[in-house]
Amino acid sequence: MKYVKPSILFRDLLKRDELKHSRLLGLDVGDKYVGLAVSDPDNKIASPLSVLLRKKNTMDLMAEDFQKLISEFSLAGFIVGYPFDRLRKNTEAIQVKIFIDDLCKTGKLEGVKYTFWDEGFTSKNVEQMIKPLNLLPAVSKTMLDKFAAVGILQGYLDYFNRRPELSET
Repeated sequence: MKYVKPSILFRDLLKRDELKHSRLLGLDVGDKYVGLAVSDPDNKIASPLSVLLRKKNTMDLMAEDFQKLISEFSLAGFIVGYPFDRLRKNTEAIQVKIFIDDLCKTGKLEGVKYTFWDEGFTSKNVEQMIKPLNLLPAVSKTMLDKFAAVGILQGYLDYFNRRPELSET
């Protein structure tokens, strides 16, 4: 896996062959689960996809799941939610970096580009939206993780789709 700046990943996405629509995968990395969202072929809209169980000893299996998703959805890269809080040490930020490092160590995702995007209260926003639904805790957690990933990916897509100078290069 290779880190690239957010604007570079989007610019590379725009340069791809028009006939081969590539998508992006949004990741909301938690200590137990990773919520996933995928963009539409035009990279305008993010949709919930699934939730993967995160365990240190199953990272190879998770990398294989990502390989399948890359193939199935023609993924061009990953948008990884990251808590940008410069005022204090953030344990969530450390967890995200450990997750990415562990994925890289598998060697199964060579050449896959990823970038970090501020997850800015996505989980809290989703939590407030689904709270009135009174869902079972397991269902609520799954929805929370998937839709937090949607919030991360949609934030990225909205930001770069509003920047016409990227499509001119």
